[in-house]
Amino acid sequence: MPFFWTQALGALNDNIFKNALAALLVFQGSRLAGLNTDQVVNLSAMVFILPFFLFSALFGQFADKYEKSMQVRRVKLLEVVIMLTATLGFWLNNLSLLLGVLFMLGFQSTIFGPIKYGILPQMLDKRELVGGNALVEMGTFVAILAGTIIGPQLAGIEASWPFWVSLAALAVAVAGYGFSRGIPEAPAVAPELNINWNIFTETFRNIRFINENQTVLNSVLGISWFWFFGATVLVQIPSYSQNVIGGDEDLMSGLLAMFIIGISTGSLLCERLSGRQVEIGLVPFGAIGLTLFGADLYFASPSAAVQGITLSAFLADSGNWRIVADLLLIGVFGGFYIVPLYALVQQRSEASHRSRVIAGNNILNALFMVIAAIFAMLMLGKAGFSIPQLFLITAVLNAIVAVYIFTLVPEFLMRFLIWILIHTIYRVRVTGLDHIPEEGPVILAANHVSFADPLIIGGMIRRPVNFVMYHKIYRIPLLHFIFKTGKAIPIASREEAPEVLEDAYRRMHRVLDTGDVLGIFPEGAITHDGNIQTFRKGIDKIVSERPTAVVPLALCNLWGSLFSRRDPLLKRRPYKLWARIELRIGEPIPADEVNAERLEAEVRRLRGDDQ
Repeated sequence: MPFFWTQALGALNDNIFKNALAALLVFQGSRLAGLNTDQVVNLSAMVFILPFFLFSALFGQFADKYEKSMQVRRVKLLEVVIMLTATLGFWLNNLSLLLGVLFMLGFQSTIFGPIKYGILPQMLDKRELVGGNALVEMGTFVAILAGTIIGPQLAGIEASWPFWVSLAALAVAVAGYGFSRGIPEAPAVAPELNINWNIFTETFRNIRFINENQTVLNSVLGISWFWFFGATVLVQIPSYSQNVIGGDEDLMSGLLAMFIIGISTGSLLCERLSGRQVEIGLVPFGAIGLTLFGADLYFASPSAAVQGITLSAFLADSGNWRIVADLLLIGVFGGFYIVPLYALVQQRSEASHRSRVIAGNNILNALFMVIAAIFAMLMLGKAGFSIPQLFLITAVLNAIVAVYIFTLVPEFLMRFLIWILIHTIYRVRVTGLDHIPEEGPVILAANHVSFADPLIIGGMIRRPVNFVMYHKIYRIPLLHFIFKTGKAIPIASREEAPEVLEDAYRRMHRVLDTGDVLGIFPEGAITHDGNIQTFRKGIDKIVSERPTAVVPLALCNLWGSLFSRRDPLLKRRPYKLWARIELRIGEPIPADEVNAERLEAEVRRLRGDDQ
């Protein structure tokens, strides 16, 4: 809880200041700057992001080398000093000094970022990681929402200078430091590390850390693209509310609130939709929503602004609810997109340099956001596009990037198709998931009830599973893409195709030799009567050649479902759509005790009378 409130109050303070400054620039621009407000708002966003790009590599090392709770307390003290400087800037009405404060807030967040995401895997176990990230993201965005509302409201209070903004920012900074004192100790993960003070060479080194693991690299690139998309939308909302809709400060706050409520909701829904595991299948789902509702925001926008419209008047017009829905759903699908990727980076990174991987991620995020700010300034300036047109262009770019990423890494799309299957056709209950070891070679052996069995098991197991399956099922259209992408192993009998059989055994040995998970169906075929068939001796051969523990699994209540063989194909009825099914996982059987008869008995015991 102390960590949760510390990071949430930090986000709150950033956004009280940023949005108060944005409101003063947009609605009182002549008083502060007299500049093109669209471009100044984007310049402000770029100033805040620049420190992430410059200093993330340096402070990623600090996060790994030193104890984290002490670093957090020092960062929060720095925040108090920054807010005292902000007070001076507001009092002097000095835009340059206020932009400098914005830079320093970005600098403070740069220090905090690697600590924030590096401390979670130290405090939480793997099953809590998605939920922990979801809560942190929710807390962050609720804080952003509060700051988004509070900042402009405080800036709008009549006073000789923005006294109330300064007072609130100082109070929040002091409260954040108070909570930071309760954060438990998080020991250094690399105390022997020698700090490299050259930010350029260390930046490239952090990028190399990311590049060590292809999954981490692809996840970081996906996160960075999200921040390009999100920054482009979020930064334009103040100008969009005034120059496109013709609204006031309250309407600006209301539209920002829709986006932030959406992303907070999407973040929290991730844990429920992913079954408390890192579910990358939600990433394509999120990307599709970002494109659809980002594009619709262009079509929903008015062609001409009606000046002076209030929030209540805006909401009273039912035609405007489409804009509200678009902003809300962009946020929801953004949550689906971003939370699994952050959790995947934390889970797949080496603990000894996880904070430096997070720092590298922050560098690339910052680079993409700086590019987003420059891109928006050029589109809105020299190119002469309107803000709604910018939203449409960004949505189209998102579709292109998504297609490229999911073509390059088909695992994301495969997991999406599996997720759709097990959340639309079935409702799956899993017991005994802890019986599957977190690492090292293991064989999963299950009864075979339907064509969807590998997808159901693969969708529920936290580790990637290499399934052995009959080669004709492996080649079923559409499912073939999923099976091939999931590195399934086609097999045939010796009489049918001896070369396929020999290749299958070679690939099975390779899976176990590399410490991965092998999935088999010892019956050798899908049941035709709902009963478990006699297990074949292939499992004895595999374990004798590569001694490995075997975990028995029982699929229950699948008989009679859409993909089972109870009814002829043309007579199958959708009476078991969204059926309640179970996956029961037993305790591992040691290699020296494994044989086909023992394994069959264990699976029968687990299943009981539930077909």
